[in-house]
This record gives sequence, structure tokens and C-alpha cells, in this order.
Amino acid sequence: TVLMCRGKARQDFKGPDCRFVNFKKGEAVYVYYKLIGKSIELWAGSVGSDFGYFPKDLLEINHSYSNEELELPTDVSLIWGAYCF
Repeated sequence: TVLMCRGKARQDFKGPDCRFVNFKKGEAVYVYYKLIGKSIELWAGSVGSDFGYFPKDLLEINHSYSNEELELPTDVSLIWGAYCF
């Protein structure tokens, strides 16, 4: 896992389940993965010790750590079959 970038949350976000990371406006968010799908683009990152997905449009990038991006095919559904404990 490589840290791609860091940004500041544009607004509060409360995810629909435990796979999403929650944050408050102005909090620092660290991005590790950029997922591109058919409907919305989600990124995966951390806020403090919490890790999860969030909509990319909610982040204002203020520092990039890597200019390299690698696109990998994924077969993950973020809508159905969630298991949160």
C-alpha cells in the first residue's frame, strides 16, 4: 500500500455502513486507493486510525505523494452483501 495523496474534507461525510470512513469538514484525509466504477468514483483512505471508502468529490487535495497511478480491474460490489461487525 502506497500513500497517494492527502487532502482536506470539503464537508462532513457519514458513510452508509462500516466500509466507509466518516469525517468532518476540514479533517485531513489520506488517500491510498482510487477506485473508478460505472456510477460514482470512490477513493479509499484513512482519517486517524479509521480506514474506508468515501466519494472523491468530498476531498480537496493539498499534497500529492505519488504521480504514478496503476489501474487494476476489480470485481467488488460496494452496494450489496456488506458485513459489518
